[in-house]
Amino acid sequence: MDERLKKQLDFLLEIDKSKEVIRQTYLSDGSRKENDAEHSWHLAIMAILLSEYANEDIDVLKTVSMVLIHDLVEIDAGDTYAYDVEGNKTKKEREIRAADRIFKILPKDQADKLRALWEEFERGDTPESRFAAALDKTQPVILTDNQGGKSWMEHGVKKSQISKRTEYVKEGSKELGEYINEAIKRNVEKGLLKDE
Repeated sequence: MDERLKKQLDFLLEIDKSKEVIRQTYLSDGSRKENDAEHSWHLAIMAILLSEYANEDIDVLKTVSMVLIHDLVEIDAGDTYAYDVEGNKTKKEREIRAADRIFKILPKDQADKLRALWEEFERGDTPESRFAAALDKTQPVILTDNQGGKSWMEHGVKKSQISKRTEYVKEGSKELGEYINEAIKRNVEKGLLKDE
């Protein structure tokens, strides 16, 4: 087998493990928690459908690519719950080590390209990365809002925690930022989200 193809197939088999990384966000019906592959797929569809709400002109394919690969590092690093204070202290270091290993499975040109996309997402300094981050922060709110705040209640999440985590959304999409503020208010009024 051609060495390039072998490396590409090895990478595809490796990233299949993202289906095993379970997140804390439940599906919209609350029946079970989603996995990283489902989360990334959902973000890719969101990038296509909601691109008109990006604050700046974006390259949609680049944004889709970014959201599809942004959590591959969790194959090694694991999913760190957004409101896990201790876990978030070591998250960056764990994810960099994971990126070093996972992307290097690919042929060098593709490894460099995907690693650069991942780093761009992490920096959040381009229109695409700002919109991708907005989607990444909005998607769990959409699901949790729809199924009655299940994961927020399980973890005792407070309004201030969600507000802080999602304040950056408006940098990528004013409309999505407004949606999140409305969802937070609605869930506080329903008693599904703690208001300090």
